[in-house]
Amino acid sequence: MEEKKEISLEIKPEIAKGTYSNLAIITHSHSEFIIDFATMLPGLPKPDIGNRIIMTPEHAKRLLNALMDNVTKYENQFGLISLGGQPQQDNTFNLGDLPQFGPGGAKS
Repeated sequence: MEEKKEISLEIKPEIAKGTYSNLAIITHSHSEFIIDFATMLPGLPKPDIGNRIIMTPEHAKRLLNALMDNVTKYENQFGLISLGGQPQQDNTFNLGDLPQFGPGGAKS
């Protein structure tokens, strides 16, 4: 039988307040996934990246599974989350398709 491990976490007050994001830009290499969390607001010329998370492909897949599990639980409790009438396949894009990033992907 697998033993459950408990993790004790401490969160600093400045981290606990969080950062708002309404845009996530995801890129990857062979060994890493990079998720930039940005905020796009009316009147601002471009999105402001507030946080960058870098993780291994294994941890990215664990995050995907955890998000899928939590979205399912949320929708079971509160109803389906509407994506504003957009078809499912149109919710992502490749940075390489955008002129400012070019065929080589995002430049940091």
